[in-house]
Amino acid sequence: MINVNDFEELLQEVGVGFYTGVPDSQLKAFCDFIEDKYGISDKHIIAPNEGNAVALATGYHLSTSKYGLVYMQNSGLGNAVNPITSLTDPNVYNVPIVYVIGWRGQPGVKDEPQHIKQGAITTDLLELLGIDFKILNEDTCIDDLRTLFEENFCKQLSMGKSVAFVVSKGAFESFKTKKSNDNLLSREDAIKTVTDNLTMDDLIVSTTGKASRELFEYREEKKQGHSNDFLTVGSMGHSSTIALSIAINKPHRRVFCFDGDGAVLMHMGSLAMVGSKSPENYYHVLFNNCAHETVGGLPTIMDDIDIGEVALSCGYRNVFNASSNDELEAVLPRFLAEKGPVLLIVDVSIGSRNDLGRPTTTPIENKTAFMKKLEE
Repeated sequence: MINVNDFEELLQEVGVGFYTGVPDSQLKAFCDFIEDKYGISDKHIIAPNEGNAVALATGYHLSTSKYGLVYMQNSGLGNAVNPITSLTDPNVYNVPIVYVIGWRGQPGVKDEPQHIKQGAITTDLLELLGIDFKILNEDTCIDDLRTLFEENFCKQLSMGKSVAFVVSKGAFESFKTKKSNDNLLSREDAIKTVTDNLTMDDLIVSTTGKASRELFEYREEKKQGHSNDFLTVGSMGHSSTIALSIAINKPHRRVFCFDGDGAVLMHMGSLAMVGSKSPENYYHVLFNNCAHETVGGLPTIMDDIDIGEVALSCGYRNVFNASSNDELEAVLPRFLAEKGPVLLIVDVSIGSRNDLGRPTTTPIENKTAFMKKLEE
């Protein structure tokens, strides 16, 4: 196993001076260490999406001649492929970047359905991109990495080529931190309150991560079935656009997007698309804890912007806010009485139940039941 402090010291020695990316649970120890050491600063920026991170690392190299490091889950490679191929590639601007990539869906390791395909193609994709890589696992030690840099990676970087570490579960020693905010309302309780105010004709598209898991378990608790809910278990940042298309094609049904702040930031252009199409049956609920909670709890930049004003500027008809269950109960009748698109921002705490489960139905079963419901 690799001590994250030793790893970061080695990275400094070889010329890495800047860290950016989108957090990943597999990289939790590394991401937590970087955030604990540098905070959010000129040395460390948590990017809205992985393509942004590649661009930030590029700008850092252009202005300092040093190397930027980009961390991500392998599911984020899709967001990064465009700048990797058309910006940093040796045939274009020849910008060297060090990638640290969490390997979800690793072949032979049990994982969730949304990770299987990306896990199977991760190393092949890096080979196609021309990025030399090293797989890190629980048997890898810091001396292995030091030798790797001395014999290979330093030369690659000096030639303008990028290199990558593909990180298996258990490769890093743990680094313990606790994330929290000042909000008292839990996301799970907020989801229950909103759901209780909807009808069984209303449709929900919920974002990736714990929000969908909490919605699924509440439906189980209430014995309501799951046909009203499309659980976007992967494709972070796209649930609002899925909901938009459903709202356009089923104008007689109210469509609710249960979203998270990290997901909204990742593809914030979707707000403009929703505002532009302006479906009256579109209701956007943002559960905001200013954190990438599902993948470890590192902060988002949602506290630094006024997302309500952004939504209004994009064409949303109104924005509502709540930060307690009483406020949520009070504002929901007004929110639901509005013509869409409207946004409800609910400030929630960081954290979830230790025994929070995962959906017991498959994505295909979820899709089939949801499409049948749409036919009604």
